[in-house]
Amino acid sequence: MKKIFYLIYYLKHLDKKKFNKFLNYTEKLTGRPRFFLLRDVLGSVFRYNISLLEYFQFRFYYLIDQERKKWAGTGYMYEYQLRMNPKSERQILDDKTLFYKNYNEFFLHKVADLKTLKSNQKLCQELLANSSGKIVFKFAKGKCGKGVLIRPADDFTIESLIHFMENEGYDLAEEFLIQHSDLQKLSPSAVNTIRIFTQLNEKNEVEVLGCRLRISINSHVDNLAAGNIAAPIDESTGVVTGPGVYSDITKPDEYYHPNTGVSIIGFQIPFWKETVELAKKAALKHPQNRSIGWDIVITQNGPGLIEGNHDWCKLLWQLPVKKGMKEILEKYV
Repeated sequence: MKKIFYLIYYLKHLDKKKFNKFLNYTEKLTGRPRFFLLRDVLGSVFRYNISLLEYFQFRFYYLIDQERKKWAGTGYMYEYQLRMNPKSERQILDDKTLFYKNYNEFFLHKVADLKTLKSNQKLCQELLANSSGKIVFKFAKGKCGKGVLIRPADDFTIESLIHFMENEGYDLAEEFLIQHSDLQKLSPSAVNTIRIFTQLNEKNEVEVLGCRLRISINSHVDNLAAGNIAAPIDESTGVVTGPGVYSDITKPDEYYHPNTGVSIIGFQIPFWKETVELAKKAALKHPQNRSIGWDIVITQNGPGLIEGNHDWCKLLWQLPVKKGMKEILEKYV
């Protein structure tokens, strides 16, 4: 019965245009009849607890049963993350206002919520005078880069900044971060962040589940869901070890950035030791949430925290390394 509810959820939230695009592509790629593929998609939803789109994104049309079982899909991840990060505790990560107030010690940039800005003109002035010359507006419950707006600081006065946030419904205003020059050379269209997945073990020690570089492609955000790419990073060295991959199965892997021509494989993440240390320290700050995906920016002055995700992305975790990694999580359950 539970899997029926999952199927209803997947159908309700299905991007039908993307599903048809993937189905048509796979039909041509494999030469298999559409009916066969649809039957296999539906069967995989029930058998492997994955979403309809994940059948294509995990390349199940190439995989045998034993290989399919290794992939952690939406249903499995929902239950896993609910157990690791209970609803009663995850609000501190889910609400960006609560997050910056509780993890402010790991931030490099100024962040303020609307309520604070209304009562603190000095902070407003500092925010508008930040060295980047830009302000980033966010919704407290925003996900996957949706709703993020970047505007020149010169567009606002203290009064108009507050008025704009009230009218548009924005909860947070942030100083725009200037990324490290090496990352700027790689991809200048957005701030390209590092995602580090951490897990607390039974001894409350931090273990790293994986590290990824999120790379923007003609976008002001770097999320996979926005059409960008992600590449795997070696935890011990901070060197990118594979090409950038899309979540869109119709697009080929990128070995060089399509705009700048910079090689993705072999790219060295600056301040790597400090970046991993930051993620591990943040993971211990509120151990009631045990499995978190941390987004970290690298600047000329070192790494700084952007946000922590209790519902971290299984695509970003698995697609760049081209394998299912469910077995890694099972030892923590």
